[in-house]
Amino acid sequence: MTTDPAVTAAHAALRAQLETLTTEAFRPELADIDQLPTLDIALTMNAEDATVPTAVAGQLPRIAAAIDAIAERMARGGRLIYAGAGTAGRMGVLDASECPPTFNTDPGQVVGLIAGGPSAMVRAVEGAEDSADLAVADLTALDLTADDTVIGISASGRTPYAIGAVEFARTRGALSVGLSCNAGSALGAAADHPVEVVVGPELLTGSTRLKAGTAQKLVLNLVSTIVMIRLGKTYGNLMVDLRASNEKLRARSHRIVALATGAPDEEIEAALTATDGEVKHAILVILGAVDAPRAAALLKSSHGHLREALAAAPPTAAPAPAPVT
Repeated sequence: MTTDPAVTAAHAALRAQLETLTTEAFRPELADIDQLPTLDIALTMNAEDATVPTAVAGQLPRIAAAIDAIAERMARGGRLIYAGAGTAGRMGVLDASECPPTFNTDPGQVVGLIAGGPSAMVRAVEGAEDSADLAVADLTALDLTADDTVIGISASGRTPYAIGAVEFARTRGALSVGLSCNAGSALGAAADHPVEVVVGPELLTGSTRLKAGTAQKLVLNLVSTIVMIRLGKTYGNLMVDLRASNEKLRARSHRIVALATGAPDEEIEAALTATDGEVKHAILVILGAVDAPRAAALLKSSHGHLREALAAAPPTAAPAPAPVT
């Protein structure tokens, strides 16, 4: 234990700060939870988790405003960058890593930064979350631009790495979003768009991988999914830009074209073959009555929006049926 007065004072100040945070609050009514039967503990945890969607719902107007601002920048070529430490950082990396196979995005279009680097995904990197300078270095390496968006993620809303990320983003003219689970957070104050999902104290005191982590996952699902919808990555509720990288996804590609077009299997396979497995192009070939090169040109001119490309197809083309929901 250190005896340095300055370090001791800093630790005391941090303890005092943590005591003010809802996410760190102690719940005396759960002090004997370790004495309960397993089913009772599970029921208690499940009841706690059920409160998270309501907390997210209270922030939907703020989330929607952030999504529209993000989509506007990404339509100009900007990137979506998540920055966080620990569980929060892992949530960002997870969401970013799922965008290429789901929406056929370039791996550099949605980026997840975690304090301490990739190794911190599986092993804690001590002290990394306390460095705002580390966030600046990570974002500098990405050549941040004004069309980019940085979402700082921190359950407490006080993590220096996340705050440093959004503060640096603003100096570069980039959009900044602060996602936390405490009201009036320092992260929210530093961001253009504060999103504060207050889920209350955790079942295990301070274990923010629980309700706070669930809230972060739900919000990031909203952000990435709706941004991609706005960018034309879907047709109705069909993932027409998915990347078929395995047999399951190749089968799903066929099914999506079938749902969108109602065409027979032979016609679907022919369209997918002609378009190198591109689902969106195959749908346009069938519904727009065009060949593969023309489908590619129409999608390019419509910036990848299938409905717009269909509207620009020859007027003799059959009207597009509504996707099956």
